[in-house]
Amino acid sequence: MTATIATTDALAVEDLTISYGGGTPVVSGVDLRVGPGEILGVIGESGCGKSSIGFAVLGLLPASARVDADRLDVGEHGMLGADESDWNQVRGRVASMVFQEPMSALNPCMRVGAQIAEVLLVHGLADKKAAHARALDLLRLVQVPEPELRAKQFPHQMSGGMRQRIVIAMAMAANPQLLVADEPTTALDVTVQAQILDLIDRMRRETGAGVLLISHDLGVIAQTCDRVVVMYAGEIVEEGVPTEVLANPSHPYTAALVASIPTTSTAAREDLPMIPGGVRDADRETSGCRFAARCAFAVEACASPQALVEVEPAHTARCWRSVELDLTALSEVKA
Repeated sequence: MTATIATTDALAVEDLTISYGGGTPVVSGVDLRVGPGEILGVIGESGCGKSSIGFAVLGLLPASARVDADRLDVGEHGMLGADESDWNQVRGRVASMVFQEPMSALNPCMRVGAQIAEVLLVHGLADKKAAHARALDLLRLVQVPEPELRAKQFPHQMSGGMRQRIVIAMAMAANPQLLVADEPTTALDVTVQAQILDLIDRMRRETGAGVLLISHDLGVIAQTCDRVVVMYAGEIVEEGVPTEVLANPSHPYTAALVASIPTTSTAAREDLPMIPGGVRDADRETSGCRFAARCAFAVEACASPQALVEVEPAHTARCWRSVELDLTALSEVKA
């Protein structure tokens, strides 16, 4: 199977809204685009809606979830109104997912080689012999040593880093156009984390797959992504190139996230900068800035709705004061 570079977007989402059980939407009005071979990072605190987006674009949300959008295209497939049968044709073949905890993503009763081959067999992309050969090729591709031996092993016989490589091999088996990676390195040590990130980067370059990388780790996003989306309380508050967004944030929430990262100068301090409070349902229900209740720079205008506006070329933010604020002072305000 020879990889081909897609010409359509790997993912195109417009005005995505997600709610559970008829409650307040956990994601509101989100637009996302992931081009071929591009890595788009999605960052924000727990509860901001990152994982809900990842599951929504693969049709993996529970039955209690309601997904509304003007557009939800996975590769060349329009998935608005898709049923489970439609999603089964897309998942694994057009789009795949790398989960946070590889042990829960693997079948403990199946040998790993068989699990990789199963992706191809289910979608009718290879016969049993060809699928087994492809599984060995993928193990070599993700740099698993002794692939013939490892293919016969069970997940519990491998380290966490090795299991994550297996999950990536499974995800890439059918050369999908889109790879969704939900906190793929959280459970790994720093050395293995770097190896997995390098592997994802190499795979997208070689196959042309677009990657939606969900993470709370700003260092991972800065190191890996072509663009970054910052989420707060279910909506996008800032978007752009990581070097610009993280070095020169235009939204107080982004600046506060950056300021709260421990550095060599702050690691020994007990009073590390932090954002007071947490993400609340009330934040999602307000018609104005959802971050205002936690923002050191909030003014009266923040009670009014604000759209994403361009503050620099290819850099947008949802803040009334994005042009006037000097957010380099935020670490002093929060410290």
